[in-house]
Amino acid sequence: MTRIQDYDVSDPIQGKVVSTERLTPDNSKVEIRDIVLQLNKSDFAFKIGQSIGVIAPGKEKHGTKHHFRLYTVAGEDPAKNTIRLCVKRCFYIDDFNGERYEGIASNYLCNLKEGEEISLAGPFGIPFKLPEEKAADILMIGMGTGIAPFRAFVRDLYEKEGGWNGQVRLFYGAKTGMELAYMNDQKNDFEHYYDKKTFKAFEAVSPKPLFNAPVAMTEALEKNSEEIWNMLLNRKVHVYVAGLESIKNMLSKAFVKIAGNQRTWESKYRELNKSGRWQELIY
Repeated sequence: MTRIQDYDVSDPIQGKVVSTERLTPDNSKVEIRDIVLQLNKSDFAFKIGQSIGVIAPGKEKHGTKHHFRLYTVAGEDPAKNTIRLCVKRCFYIDDFNGERYEGIASNYLCNLKEGEEISLAGPFGIPFKLPEEKAADILMIGMGTGIAPFRAFVRDLYEKEGGWNGQVRLFYGAKTGMELAYMNDQKNDFEHYYDKKTFKAFEAVSPKPLFNAPVAMTEALEKNSEEIWNMLLNRKVHVYVAGLESIKNMLSKAFVKIAGNQRTWESKYRELNKSGRWQELIY
């Protein structure tokens, strides 16, 4: 659990909502929003993969004045002094009474209107480190709102860095196609890069979302196993993973199949990890 006392919030940043846009269609049961915040701190220094702390109003009756939650920054515009958050409206079921409750921070953010102000802190966390050579291959794998850092990542590669010579592959999973934030019919930010010779994006959705069947990320990776393994054999490849804790076990099983056996994959994973070419952002 993220606790406010574990982070330095002594110098909070004030943000004002510039825009809030629903990324998922209105008929989707899942609401994911793209929220742009203008900061009152001109020297805010953010790097891809870092998170911002949202200080939401707590529940006084429970003795909690503030509720603290980390969100990965999905993009920034230094010229306008703005950052972008990708937020999923969350609910949870109480294990004791079985009742459904709203996630405090996510509902607070999703309910914000343009012009309203919010208290923030950070940034926090170790940022994703870009490869030093533009010829390096890049493999990105994200689930759910784990797409947030990759939106900023891809934009940096092709806009700030002026393009990328190595192969760039993005695998992104969600329960349904409508929940593919930044990659659905309503809003597809990644389409701006589909004409780039080095960039390809692959979607993975659940085959039976109504029955809570798992997202078919394993199948998506295995369908492209030959290209993925060839990328991993390249000593210049860098792998980036973002999502919930469950993504780690799922990827381990998928990469064992791609590598051919457990021993080969474990050896390759140790090599990638030791050389700093495997980076994770796990929530």
